Amino acid sequence: MSNCKICGEENCKKHSFLLGKAKTITEFSGSSPPEIFVGKWNYPNVYTGILSPQEYGNTELLSSAELWHEKKLPIPTIIDMRNKLIYARTQSNIKNPNTGFLNTMQEVAMTHKSISAEYKLKKPIREHDEKDSRVPLISHAAPLDQVRLQENPLIKPKIDYLVNDTEVKSGIAIKELDKAGIPTSNIVKILSSGLLGLKANRKLVPTRWSITAVDDTLSKEKLKRIKFFPEISQAEVFSAEYLGNNYNFLLLPDKFSFEVIEISIGKGGVWQDYESFLGRKGYADSVTGAYYANRLALCEYLDKIKRQCSCLVIREVRPEYYAPLGVGILRQISREAFLSPGRKFNSIQEALVDIQTRLKIPVSTWTDKSIILKNHGKQKKLFDFT
Repeated sequence: MSNCKICGEENCKKHSFLLGKAKTITEFSGSSPPEIFVGKWNYPNVYTGILSPQEYGNTELLSSAELWHEKKLPIPTIIDMRNKLIYARTQSNIKNPNTGFLNTMQEVAMTHKSISAEYKLKKPIREHDEKDSRVPLISHAAPLDQVRLQENPLIKPKIDYLVNDTEVKSGIAIKELDKAGIPTSNIVKILSSGLLGLKANRKLVPTRWSITAVDDTLSKEKLKRIKFFPEISQAEVFSAEYLGNNYNFLLLPDKFSFEVIEISIGKGGVWQDYESFLGRKGYADSVTGAYYANRLALCEYLDKIKRQCSCLVIREVRPEYYAPLGVGILRQISREAFLSPGRKFNSIQEALVDIQTRLKIPVSTWTDKSIILKNHGKQKKLFDFT
């Protein structure tokens, strides 16, 4: 009897296709999407590596949550693509990594196009059993002996400039890259590979931590402006759904506050995190990375329309979402919600009736738990700047 590495159940058949079989090869070459991964196990002596398939050409679709979402790919297709990737990795200290490999990994992290390389491994490729809902599935891993790029990486001027400026703090660099139109997922890779910040402070950052750091930094920067904008005038609802992730954003006229409540159908899981106008003091350790991705999508919208509001995020996780695809997918679904005009309502109750039409379980399952709804209107009295 064996336990599934995805759900933990014995002899699970549902996820049997998610992990590919071990490979006997010790040498291969191909085009990285580009994709790197820095683990957190045994921190500060972590695994770091490059992911690449045994094929050449444009392989960006193998790892890009933005492209998966844009093309509305189904989970089996995404998993088939992930199973092509080989995680060629080495283990080193975050502040004193293997210099030769680090330079190559950083070049991969900086480029925005697939880049070809050849790899020599110390041992054959095996199944990779590390899983985390914040990052997409990594099926295969092998200890790296040598890696050599077969072409020069294409690096955008803004990235090259900020990477080489060792007197700019990482937070400022993240904001500048975002302003330059660098995709969030690319900024995550650059930060993770230790390329941003003051020279003395630069180090490798586990990928899952980088994801949260980038989303958190960008949304906090926007909140500095948002909290001085006028409030929206009436309740609004924005929604989007993809791969069993049903999102509804309920925006209410009030000073800024934010709450995410996630409920999983069938499994009965409930995850909830909240912040008032004053912000959070600690990490959102219930919802984890998705909290910051959801907040970034909201802040991008509010910064655009020059308004503030209180927001309750209702996420219904359906059985169709059965494989770890990472926070990037949830960020893109959240952004999609704000691409269409919101539905406006004269009351919260009317808005909740609208939300219920897209849910499979009663909306009261969320509203009964909501701190936002319980406190609605109170922040106006606490933070009246007039």
